[in-house]
Amino acid sequence: MHIRTPHAGWHAGQWRMPSFIASPCSLGRAPALPVAASRAHAPTGVAGVALAAALALAGCASAPSPTPTPAAKPVAAATPPTASPTTAATPPQASPDTDHTTGFAQWLSTFSAQALEAGIRPATVRDVLGKAQWLPRVVELDRAQPEFTRTPWAYLDSAVSPQRIAQGQAQLAAHSTALQAAAARYGVPASVITAIWGMESNYGSNFGTFRTVDALATLAYEGRRRAWAQTELLAALRIIDQGDIAADRMIGSWAGAMGHTQFLPSVFLAYAVDADGDGHRDIWGSVPDVTASTAHFLARSGWKSGEPWGAEVQLPPTFDHARADPAVRQTTAQWESEGVRSIDGAPLPDLAGASIVTPAGARGPAFLVGNNFRTILRYNNSVNYALGVALLARQIDGGGPVATPWPRDIEPLSRAQLQTLQEALNRKGFAAGTPDGVMGPATRAGLRGYQRSLGTVADGYPTLELLQKLQAP
Repeated sequence: MHIRTPHAGWHAGQWRMPSFIASPCSLGRAPALPVAASRAHAPTGVAGVALAAALALAGCASAPSPTPTPAAKPVAAATPPTASPTTAATPPQASPDTDHTTGFAQWLSTFSAQALEAGIRPATVRDVLGKAQWLPRVVELDRAQPEFTRTPWAYLDSAVSPQRIAQGQAQLAAHSTALQAAAARYGVPASVITAIWGMESNYGSNFGTFRTVDALATLAYEGRRRAWAQTELLAALRIIDQGDIAADRMIGSWAGAMGHTQFLPSVFLAYAVDADGDGHRDIWGSVPDVTASTAHFLARSGWKSGEPWGAEVQLPPTFDHARADPAVRQTTAQWESEGVRSIDGAPLPDLAGASIVTPAGARGPAFLVGNNFRTILRYNNSVNYALGVALLARQIDGGGPVATPWPRDIEPLSRAQLQTLQEALNRKGFAAGTPDGVMGPATRAGLRGYQRSLGTVADGYPTLELLQKLQAP
């Protein structure tokens, strides 16, 4: 997801993972989970001795055998459980250009002991975690920053392309039984499930090539998001412990998101479903499990069955664009009383807590969005992503594209230009937060204040023209 790596604002929350503790004394009898033949051997030297000692100590303990988790059943929205991050060795942030063989092995042995204390089976610690590899490419990707901020229309051109719409319609037809079963069970439209599938992995054609344990171990050692990565790594090991997937089939993105709809391991533990009844929750190879798990997450995150996500609207000329904000909510009737109308003249959906969003500012399309749009944001906290899912689902169902033209003449600002804009706003007394080249709420508020001082529409959308005015003497 993704339910992606942690971010501010709406997110999927944190989940408490159940503890599954195997009998360490059965280490010699426990079947080793498969690992790829090309994997490196377990740590040797100091790390190997430490890991062996930890396993030996664990072998003297007594604990109950693991109990498989039953398939999730439809339930009302509830407060999600919380994952408890562990505390591990804290090396300095790692550089991908440095040889980390020794440091990673030492960290691995320390974390292996903590994994055993957390209830991970000794066989899993030995055969899976003990053979994890340091992946410099993961560190490079984690630290990579795009030079330019992608415009909403460029993002949606790709996310809701004619090819992806056609593929979505084909997938909806090919897997109608699984999709309709998930829709009936959880109240989430089949087209929305299909759209998320398309957005996350292009319908399973690209859900990543990284071994999840390797990627998360690298991120946990690397240090920038250590606590989060350690929590997700423990969750990944629990999934393997439960027998849902073998370690060599647990494949996903560099950030640890897995399978067709890119669940993080902690989210998998809380929401994955065995819909095909084979005893495994398989979001890598079972379409019924993929579709049911995705719908289950949305249902538990607050999806309201039968309620539209929203609609494209036309705003009145006097509209205050500072109120085009997901945090500003009122009924559809209240928005209509202010002159908001549907773009095609049809009645607007009756939404209790509706917001106006204008991804490209005052010159671009506007949308009235409600609870189910915010639920999609729980999957990935990006307005562009949620809009991509909503529009893709609508067109998979045969609906039309966005009617209002995008302002394609506006050039995107680079991160350096955005940082310069933030610095200029701060100098002129329009608080934009820490200059970091990222367009966040503080920068948008500061930019709106500056636009008001100019007597222009205060939509908070950054443009080269505004940057040049800010830099003028």
